[in-house]
Amino acid sequence: MSTESRDPIAKLREMETSRIGLYAVLLFGLVFYLFPVETAVMTMFKTQDAFIRTVPFAPPNADGFTLEALMTAWNTLRPGLINSMFMAIPATLLSALLGSLTAYGLTTLSWRGQVGVVVFIIAGIFIPYQAVLVPLAQFWYQILPDLLNGFVNTVFGFITGGNWTYPSRNGYLQLLQLSVTHAAYGIPICTLLFRSYYQSISDEMIEAARLDGATAFSIYKNIILPLSLPMFAVTLIYQFTQVYNDLLFALVLVNDPASQVATQRLAALTGGVVQSFNTTMAGAIVAALPTLLVYIFFGEQFAKGVAGET
Repeated sequence: MSTESRDPIAKLREMETSRIGLYAVLLFGLVFYLFPVETAVMTMFKTQDAFIRTVPFAPPNADGFTLEALMTAWNTLRPGLINSMFMAIPATLLSALLGSLTAYGLTTLSWRGQVGVVVFIIAGIFIPYQAVLVPLAQFWYQILPDLLNGFVNTVFGFITGGNWTYPSRNGYLQLLQLSVTHAAYGIPICTLLFRSYYQSISDEMIEAARLDGATAFSIYKNIILPLSLPMFAVTLIYQFTQVYNDLLFALVLVNDPASQVATQRLAALTGGVVQSFNTTMAGAIVAALPTLLVYIFFGEQFAKGVAGET
């Protein structure tokens, strides 16, 4: 009799105790992490009455099923999702690329003062958002506009007549400011991730390329960059998640209602006096969709990068 045709109970008895324990732990972890998601999905399809009459994780019956909460959340968050993509994707790409180049310069190239620069960059990781909110707002809304007003009106005064003003209330400009802020704030952690990865690359291979006459840029382009794809997957997914889910910087830098990002609209959706749990859960699911899709489609590359595969 083949192994596949055996009784499952018999196969379970033959299984090692350690493997059974591993499967039990994995099953517990799966239930533990998916239970809140299942509860949120069930809640967003219930009417308010059905939510009150049933336990949160139970599916709705025919009378208690509704798509109204999901449609309300989607219509409210849809502009914010577009704005979040417009803001988060450039910030993610820019911080990952600059982090890779910085790490390459701090790892593969040799120059005086590297240790001090590394310490300075690592220190930037530990600066909390709250500590930079006031200087950040002053820079974007006072210092930069004053500098640009003076520069443009001085150099191009014959065109502007000395009356040009920086459009700090423009919604798209506020999203650009938010994107640049996140890109700058993400460079230290991206640099640290890439630097740890580049330290595992063979020095002999880099030295051989130098002996063949390769420049620093060609070494990065032809050797380092292709080997960095798994780490790019890690940093891009990590940085996108951080940027997309941020609310604090968005509250400070974006005050145009038409340019609000998804987290701002989600806060407005759930911040009423009368709490509608089905709408709240629907909003949370809709707002989380982009990050869920990123992990679903790029989870394999993320796992390879975390495991250090090249």
